[in-house]
Amino acid sequence: MNAQLASIGQLKSRALDLAIEFGPKLFVALVILVAGFFVSRWVGAWLARRLGRMELEPPVRELLARTTAVLTFALFAVLALENLGVELLPLIAGLSVVGAGLALATQGVLSNLVAGLSILFSKPFRVGEYISIVSEEGQVDRITLFSTTLTHVDRSRVVIPNRKIVGEILHNFGIVRQLDLSVGVAYDTDLGGALTLIAEILQANPRVLKDPPPVVQTVLLGDWAVRIAVRPWVRVQDYVAASGEINRDVVESFRSRGIVMPLPQREVRLLGR
Repeated sequence: MNAQLASIGQLKSRALDLAIEFGPKLFVALVILVAGFFVSRWVGAWLARRLGRMELEPPVRELLARTTAVLTFALFAVLALENLGVELLPLIAGLSVVGAGLALATQGVLSNLVAGLSILFSKPFRVGEYISIVSEEGQVDRITLFSTTLTHVDRSRVVIPNRKIVGEILHNFGIVRQLDLSVGVAYDTDLGGALTLIAEILQANPRVLKDPPPVVQTVLLGDWAVRIAVRPWVRVQDYVAASGEINRDVVESFRSRGIVMPLPQREVRLLGR
């Protein structure tokens, strides 16, 4: 019993000695960490406000602000560890080994991150533009560090990993697209009148842009009809609706003016033996 009491007394004495020796250092280290937490948040918010005045994509601003905040807090953490007398070289060596393992385990994630940074800084496309890439196309809805989201006319969404975009052939239509329509008229049609009528139809359609001007011209002398190309420019969101409206107006106007749109036909002659 006396041995147990002596052992407990020694433990208490040792704990008291440790508290006296390391207590002030631990307290100072906690104060440094708390100060680092608030300072890093303030630095991150300040940098975010400064970057908001520059022409940078939101994910880039967010990444720079968060990275700066983390580095600021890491600096305070190093100061706290030094105050406790921790050897930093072995710790850094251990963290480097752990970091190498994590890099191998998250290779796909890191490749997406690097590709996302490449997209955000090189800016091959922006939010709101219509692009075609990797057998997919749509309007760019969101660009993050890891993926790019496209929206289709049918309101579906396609999420493409950024590593699938970098290095591929990309077709960027921008925020406007050119319709590629055509109409056939009979050979005895007054082509000047038909072209003028189509131009008036395009002029009256509110979805058709005035600049760039629409292209209306004869493009093909077919077997049974003269093909007229109708290629106006519209906003990306009006692409489908404008196509249907223009086709409808052309048919109705041609019918009212008596302009014939011939059907495909073949003349077959039977020669007697």
